[in-house]
Amino acid sequence: MERKNDGKLRRNRGYKAFLLMVAGGLFLLFFMVLSIMVGAAKIPLSTVGDAFLHFDGENMKHLMVIDLRLPRVISAAVTGAALAAAGAVMQGMTRNPLADSGLMGLNSGAALAMAICLAYVNKAAYSQIILSAFIGAGAGALAVYGISSLVPGGNKPMKLVLSGAAVSTFLVAVSQAIAIGNKMTQNLNFWTMGSVTGNSWNQLKVAVPVMGSGILIAILLSRRISILNMGEEVALGLGVRIAFVKTAGTLVVVLLAGTSVALAGSITFVGMLIPHFARYLVGPDYRLIIPLSTILGALLLVVADIGAKTLSAPGELPIGALISLLGVPVFLYFARRQKGEL
Repeated sequence: MERKNDGKLRRNRGYKAFLLMVAGGLFLLFFMVLSIMVGAAKIPLSTVGDAFLHFDGENMKHLMVIDLRLPRVISAAVTGAALAAAGAVMQGMTRNPLADSGLMGLNSGAALAMAICLAYVNKAAYSQIILSAFIGAGAGALAVYGISSLVPGGNKPMKLVLSGAAVSTFLVAVSQAIAIGNKMTQNLNFWTMGSVTGNSWNQLKVAVPVMGSGILIAILLSRRISILNMGEEVALGLGVRIAFVKTAGTLVVVLLAGTSVALAGSITFVGMLIPHFARYLVGPDYRLIIPLSTILGALLLVVADIGAKTLSAPGELPIGALISLLGVPVFLYFARRQKGEL
């Protein structure tokens, strides 16, 4: 009888997750179209549709839709999806509710590596920038876990967060020093504050396949991550290869976080906020949490970018600052819950 009830509960959660993903996808499409329409110059829906159906290279509004606003909104969507998926994988593997690529040193490590690449590699290609971001993200994560492991008591959530804050502060300071020394402060501020302004199709051609591959691998790992989230002893008993899952999951997180920083700068809290919300909606199964998180993360960043364009028009706000307005209260809430583990 209990097994039947468990099976029914899982099916109900599956149906609910499917409906939420469909609804989230429809909302995402709506807000992506709205994002193309709004900004310093407003574009009517009829013009947006005409640009897609009958593109005219000499029509300035068509060019604005296809070459400026469409790459921007796609950048926001894929960045949000990647950061949310990375956060879900990190939380599932580490059982750390505060896990986020920005809080764990990945974003600042990627930003430092990109600063070095831009400063010292002559005419660096975008693929080289993304590769440097991967390396920097991995190095930042290793530094955080290494410092945290030196503190007695293991890698508990608050220890990791404090280590991440220390490492991130140091790496940002080094990045700023490189930027000032090479007169590229404005370029670095773009990555520090987070923005999808000015992204082009050439960047998306490199970044989207990488992000899509990372999200797909995360979904393929989701069943094993769900089991690992129950505890390593349970995972071993069920035949999960823990070392393989952790290695593959870590590579996915570095892949997604590094590409996100290269595309949109350092945006914190998406990877912490969205998986919690998805878990609240569909339960603890990462087979549902990860795909739902990708849609909700994309939706969050697209909506935030609309706010960035409209709240102080004709100027723009950093998208990372708007996300932080949501993320900081939630972070403080979970930090308070973890105070006994410091």
